[in-house]
Amino acid sequence: MKSFYFFFLMLLASHFGIYAQDFQGEATYFSKTTVDMDFGGRQIPEDRKKEIMQRMKEANERTYILTFDKSTSIYKEEERLEQPGNQRGGGRFGMMSGAGGDYYKDVRDGRYLVKNELFGKIFLVDDKLPTLEWKLGGESKQIGNYTAFKATATKTIKRPNMRAIFRRGGDNDENKEEEFTEKEIEITAWYAPDVPVNQGPGEYWGLPGLILEVKDDITVILCTKLVLNPTEKKEIKAPNKGKTVTQEEYDKISKDKMAEMRENFRRGGGGNRGGGGGRP
Repeated sequence: MKSFYFFFLMLLASHFGIYAQDFQGEATYFSKTTVDMDFGGRQIPEDRKKEIMQRMKEANERTYILTFDKSTSIYKEEERLEQPGNQRGGGRFGMMSGAGGDYYKDVRDGRYLVKNELFGKIFLVDDKLPTLEWKLGGESKQIGNYTAFKATATKTIKRPNMRAIFRRGGDNDENKEEEFTEKEIEITAWYAPDVPVNQGPGEYWGLPGLILEVKDDITVILCTKLVLNPTEKKEIKAPNKGKTVTQEEYDKISKDKMAEMRENFRRGGGGNRGGGGGRP
């Protein structure tokens, strides 16, 4: 049965020209993240809260382009026109999350490079490609013109704790919280065997078909357009600008910056000490 399945994939691959020397594909993904914004009990004017929530929405709804071949890929945010006065990625919130980086994967060598901006500084994370223990299921659904099959996996993640950042309090506060929270979450992916490359958006890969949709507890990434062997080929090139660090080193830098940001908020963040109108 397995040999038949492999033979079937080979036929499909031949049909789409995937084993051609110059094979390339381009997938467009829409990513949406839902964030539960907790201001830590701070008395912030309603108009300011609305402004913050709007900036968070802008920072957490993005469109990406995945350009891939048989073994490498580059995942980049789609360029878009910004309205006057707006900063790319939702301003401060984009810098806080380190979002918007170009994510390069080489599944053959098992390496990845990602360019991240964090508080105005550029970092180039160069490390071993993370793997997930995917469990393949029989459930399927239609995504565009493709039949996609379900796969699940679990992973441990760390995320910025927005409540800890916005909450006022001293170092000896018994209710002090960590700047990052760690927990185990389930990842659900839908992959298309009709496109038998083990690529996907961002850090995701390792399934017997292109990942068309993936979601965790707060983010959904959905492929909205797929072009195989486009007329105009694009160069799949790893990012090379920024301070080179490992993922562990970058995580520590990020944690230290979050702690520094929390301290700034605790001291008033440049606003009125003890007042309700300070700008977070």
